[in-house]
Order: sequence, then C-alpha cells, then structure tokens
Amino acid sequence: MTFDILLKNGTLPDGARADIAIAGGRIAAVDPLIDAEAGETIDISGNLVSPPFVDPHFHMDATLSYGLPRINASGTLLEGIALWGELKPLLTEEAVVERALAYCDWAASMGLLAIRSHVDTSDEHAMTGVRGLLAVRDRVKDYITLQIVAFPQDGWLRSPTARDCTLRALDMGVDVVGGIPHFERTMADGRRSVTELCEIAAERGLMVDMHCDETDDPMSRHVEQLAYETQRLGLQGRVAGSHLTSMHSMDNYYVSKLLPLMAEAQLAAIPNPLINITLQGRHDTYPKRRGLTRVPEMLKHGIRVGFGQDCVLDPWYSLGTADMLDVAFMGLHVAQMTSPADMARCFDMVTSESAAILGLEGYGLARGCKADLVVLDAANPVEAIRLRARRLFVVAGGRVIARGRADVSALDLPDRPREVARRFKTP
Repeated sequence: MTFDILLKNGTLPDGARADIAIAGGRIAAVDPLIDAEAGETIDISGNLVSPPFVDPHFHMDATLSYGLPRINASGTLLEGIALWGELKPLLTEEAVVERALAYCDWAASMGLLAIRSHVDTSDEHAMTGVRGLLAVRDRVKDYITLQIVAFPQDGWLRSPTARDCTLRALDMGVDVVGGIPHFERTMADGRRSVTELCEIAAERGLMVDMHCDETDDPMSRHVEQLAYETQRLGLQGRVAGSHLTSMHSMDNYYVSKLLPLMAEAQLAAIPNPLINITLQGRHDTYPKRRGLTRVPEMLKHGIRVGFGQDCVLDPWYSLGTADMLDVAFMGLHVAQMTSPADMARCFDMVTSESAAILGLEGYGLARGCKADLVVLDAANPVEAIRLRARRLFVVAGGRVIARGRADVSALDLPDRPREVARRFKTP
C-alpha cells in the first residue's frame, strides 16, 4: 500500500517509538516499524509527535485589537469589559474577519488546530462579531476546528438585548451556550441566568460553557448552581465552568463540599492561567492573590481540567502568541504541579483533556483518527513545556501545512491578506 505521508521514528507522548502512516486525511497506521511507499517520507529522528494543541477558551472577536480605542490602564477585568463596550460600536465584520484569520494563521503555525471561542452576544454591535466568526469558522474548517460559544458578556438578564441576540446567534449556528452569572446585578439574577441558559442548552441539545465566578469574591458561588442544573437537566459531560477564580479565595470547608458536587455532575473546568494571574488580585495589597482556581484539588476529585489561552493582544491582555505551551508552562508554575507526572498532565490539559471537553471527534494518534498532529523539537511532553519547543512540522487534514519554523510566513495555506499579522510581530 502507498500512503500519502509516512512519519518515521517518532516518539509518542507516552514514550513509545512509532512510525505513523497517513492516507486520505486519516491516520492509517501507527506501528513500531512501517515499511511502505509514501508520497512523502519524513524522518522525525526521535522527536515528539503529539496530537494538535487545543484551546478550550478564547475570545476571537476581540483578538489583535490591543490599543483600540485605548489601552486598559488599570489592567482589571472590569475596565477590560468597559473598554470592549467602547470598541464594539467601532467593529466592522471585515475587521473582525481579518483579525480572526490572522490569529488562525498564528494558531496553525503553532500546531493549535482546535479552538473554542466565545463571541459576545449582548447587543446588535456584538452581532457583528457573531457574523464574522461564523464566516471565519467556514474559511478555516479544513485546518482548524473553530467551536463558537454564544456569550452574553453584558449579562443575560442585565443587558436588555442579550436574550434576543443570544437566541439569534444560536439560530445562526453558534455551537455552545455561554453565560456570565457573576456579572448580573445580583447573586439571585446570576443563579437565574444559569438556570435559564442551561435550560436553553438542554432544549437545543447543545453544550454549555459558562464564565463562572471570574472574581476575587469568595461568595460568588454560581458554579454550585451550574453543577445543580447540569444534574437536573441531564447535561452531565456537556458542561464546563470557565475561570472559577473565586474558588481561589473560598473557605476550605465550602470547597470540600463543592468539589464532590462538580465531580458528581461531570462538570469540566477551564482555568486560564495567563489571564487569571494577570487580572485577579488587582485590588489586593499584600499578600496578593493570584486567582488561579484549585487545579490539583480538582484533578484529585476526577474533574476534567483543560487550560485555556483566553486572550491575545486585546482589552484584557497585552501579550500572547497562540502558543499553548506558554499556557501549560504558566499553569504548571501557578498550580505548583512540578512532579514529572503532574507536568506531563499539564501537557494533556492543552491537548487531549481539552479535546475531550470540546467533544472533538477523531482526535488523537490512533489508527482512524484525523490526520492532525504536530512534531515538536523535544523528547517528551515535559521537555516540550520546559523549552516551549519549536514546531518542526504541523500536519492538518493529512497535509503538511508548516515546516521547520513557527511563523505564519511558513504556512502552506491559501493566500489571503495578512495586514494584521504584519502590524503585530508574529510568533
């Protein structure tokens, strides 16, 4: 048999050595030795072959907008939200598409081939972003899986137009139901928003990914309501709570009750290490809270955890490169997960664990999986995180789209304008 691509002498994440054969956009074989003809044979020379990176939490409608119309002077979450409110009326669909495509180029060059992006659905201005990201989802589908979350950022109940716009976005084909209960006017409204949004997801057969308790307030406990609604509506395994930063400040006894409830509901957690330690604790003097949720404790309770990037060059974060190894590196440090097993698990949190949270089909390195993978200049996952390893090859849909360097100029993708990528230094 002749394969399209044959990767020789690779090291899998579990340490096994294998050849990987690709045909028809799928992995056709994974064996210690494959002796066959191929359209292209690539010697991996013992380097790490991984399934692609997955970002379970991002905001692509805002990405690469840093400095528009101004910079977040306080560095706080709330000023970022206010700044986004100033930017929304200035949005055009063309600009949203241009910035999102530029970011997708960055992502593809870094082996990041699946992204869950929240898109604001609070008002008519925000719907520009919805239309733009739906167009981008279609344009990148051959090499990036883009999953979109309807996110009423100004509050499901707080914003008078959020309900109509969010439902319209779902009718237009947005994939996931989102929310932000801690931003409602009262705790009671926050709980009510969780209930109503989960009911909509249940009626439509959709997943839920809710910004939940992204605050330093230990009394912000909407994740408890999210776990309850997940159980009540039979949504187990389809719901994620993003950020969960208030848990960093909660009473230990309450957390000892909360974690089993989350595990029982099969609730997934999506911390965002780079952003959580940047935005949280801004009102503290010393000691200063860092805000990352209780990742090791969640893992001990069997709760699935995926690390997200959240923001790159936008009103909330002035840095970023679409590199999920940066995210794993920061998460490892802040969560103090420094044993060999824990460090390897942090690699899983930006690959296989996040893929499971998104419900990706055909993900992995087994026979029959989609031929999406990345070859890293590292011997194993821990070394990949330590070095933030170079991407030697990126394969998407059974085709090599990047070779030898993590740079958008090296991508083998259809030509299109990249003005935004030129304005920002690419990774």
